[in-house]
Amino acid sequence: MALLDILTVPDVRLQKIARPVQEVDDSIRALVDDMFDTMYDAPGIGLAATQINVHKRIVVMDLSEDKSEPIVLINPELVAQDGEKTMQEGCLSIPGVFEDITRAAVVTVRALGRDGAEFEREADGLLAACIQHEMDHLDGKLFLDYLTPLKRSRIVKKMEKQQRNAR
Repeated sequence: MALLDILTVPDVRLQKIARPVQEVDDSIRALVDDMFDTMYDAPGIGLAATQINVHKRIVVMDLSEDKSEPIVLINPELVAQDGEKTMQEGCLSIPGVFEDITRAAVVTVRALGRDGAEFEREADGLLAACIQHEMDHLDGKLFLDYLTPLKRSRIVKKMEKQQRNAR
């Protein structure tokens, strides 16, 4: 298992669109395992492959306190959405920033699991928000893109300053 580097704003690689996984093989399963290790270490509840500069349509999540409910979504697609809900979101690629984001309240996602088998899952609440947030990463989109241009600009400038000061 390996801990992978997480890209942070304003890294333009976060804007790349991920490609579908052609086959769920041992290399994909190893990547999934490394993504879980990286996410748990960060610590976070979700991680998209785009955030580690791997542009494949893979998402890992675990909303449990004890790391006992891992979820793997390979080539995920939303097949249904309903309602609206606003929740505060954060992101491992935008550390220390939390904003209210409005998303679908209930979603149904179709994806492949770690074993390569297709499944569908309905989700609401935090899980629905997390699925949508992580799937946005696969399309090169950040939760900042839901904010006003002024608010987004302020956050990006703050992140750039933090990175300059860290060097």
